[in-house]
Amino acid sequence: MNSAVNSAMNRRGLLAATAATGLTLATVSFAHAEDRAEDRSGPGPDGPHRTRTVRGTLPVGSPDYVYLPVEVPRGVAEFAVSYTYDRPPVPPGAQGNALDIGLFDERGTALGGRGFRGWSGGARTSFFVRADAATPGYLPGPVRPGTWHIALAPYTVAPEGLPYEVTVTLRFGEPGRTPAPVHPPERAKGRGRAWYRGDCHVHSIHSDGRRTPAEIAAAARAAGLDFINSSEHNTTSAHAAWEGLWGDDLLILTGEEITTRNGHVLAVGTDPGVFVDWRYRARENRFGRYAHQVRRAGGLVVPAHPHATCIGCNWKFGLADADAVEVWNGPWTPDDEIALAEWDNALVAAVRNPGGGGDGPGRWLPAMGNSDAHREPDRVGHPQTVVLAESLSRRAILAGIRAGRSYLAESAALALSFGATDGRGGHAGIGERLRAAADAPVTVRLEVSGAAADCTVRLVTDQGVLLTTPLPAAGTGVVEWRTTPAHAAYVRAEVRHAPAVPGLPGAFAALTNPVFLDAAAGTAG
Repeated sequence: MNSAVNSAMNRRGLLAATAATGLTLATVSFAHAEDRAEDRSGPGPDGPHRTRTVRGTLPVGSPDYVYLPVEVPRGVAEFAVSYTYDRPPVPPGAQGNALDIGLFDERGTALGGRGFRGWSGGARTSFFVRADAATPGYLPGPVRPGTWHIALAPYTVAPEGLPYEVTVTLRFGEPGRTPAPVHPPERAKGRGRAWYRGDCHVHSIHSDGRRTPAEIAAAARAAGLDFINSSEHNTTSAHAAWEGLWGDDLLILTGEEITTRNGHVLAVGTDPGVFVDWRYRARENRFGRYAHQVRRAGGLVVPAHPHATCIGCNWKFGLADADAVEVWNGPWTPDDEIALAEWDNALVAAVRNPGGGGDGPGRWLPAMGNSDAHREPDRVGHPQTVVLAESLSRRAILAGIRAGRSYLAESAALALSFGATDGRGGHAGIGERLRAAADAPVTVRLEVSGAAADCTVRLVTDQGVLLTTPLPAAGTGVVEWRTTPAHAAYVRAEVRHAPAVPGLPGAFAALTNPVFLDAAAGTAG
């Protein structure tokens, strides 16, 4: 097998293939046993099986996805894979080796995922699939005869290349029965129309997290959350892993974190079992197709940590196809500050380019905050998105997020009430619009409870920060400010901790989506 693999992977051929995002290697066949050193057969402790091992080296400049075809004969009950690769030390500033892995069955590797059977990225060194079970991250189902493909994804490659070894074991026998998946219900009891707290970006053992779904559900309840969204990297295997974990007090949405090489995006609240492909870059102009798939499946498209510094994490697809944007991801960091500034600039653009009727803001993107919790000490629910919804149901929660009727908070201990009134009976809350004469006085009111003693309130408009005032030491208080629609096209509120570095803004305790102030037609500007 070595000669076939190395022939397929010669540097000249590889670099010629990099215009595409994939390359297919020589096929691993179990029909012949010409290389007994790499083909081990026998009954073994798990019954009759056959094993083949292939080796190769991926050079710098490898395509994003390298496919290793495996011919699967009839009678296979289990398809198992293990792999290793070298991680040599590299000089400062150079990338080391990182090789992700996944699996496609006999239905093929075409974009759209019809043949998708699972993905573990770099979180596991082995996995299996069979009819009745699969490693977390992979989908149980029949092992049908035909050409399967192991997907190798060189995330980064060291200057001297990425040597790898992949071992495939086929176990023969009677197939088990594939269980019917049990998915979370679309509604929990809730409290009717109310503010509901949720975390739409969490990871379990079904991708690169360390918590089980049961541990995540327990952590969500402990954090005072009403809903969570299952958001594993590039797989839907966790959609059926929540049985017995939902309840009257906890709504579990199903989704995915679509992890492309040009940024990550959350599919929030999609239909259970809907897989969204991730194997494309921004230059290929394909993202709109998959954003449409998310919405067709009932979900929201939410770019995650758009300015994160990890390789491939920075969002490069633009925001035209987004429904909201994650501006706060886990503990507050400088890249969140950049995401916040970009989002605020987009709000200014929305009021500068009004909607089709000529009045009020054009299309704008609500902000979200999520924990992106993977393992201890990551805190599920830090931060959280607090949504005004008609009920604790998938449809109502997603409608509230999409409309921007939400604020972000560092914990369930902190609560806000924010809105604007015009003195003539007009009122608008978070995500809403108050229409008044351009020079009409408007009172903006923020109520805060449960904040830390060091917190300061800032009111921000399209002109910038126009009011800064400390909260009382008890962390509870009311801030009022007067303006006019001519002076402020929108107002949003920030609650920040004391700065850790003098001269720089402090970390967030809470953040609201805006209240828009629309000048009524025919009034003075």
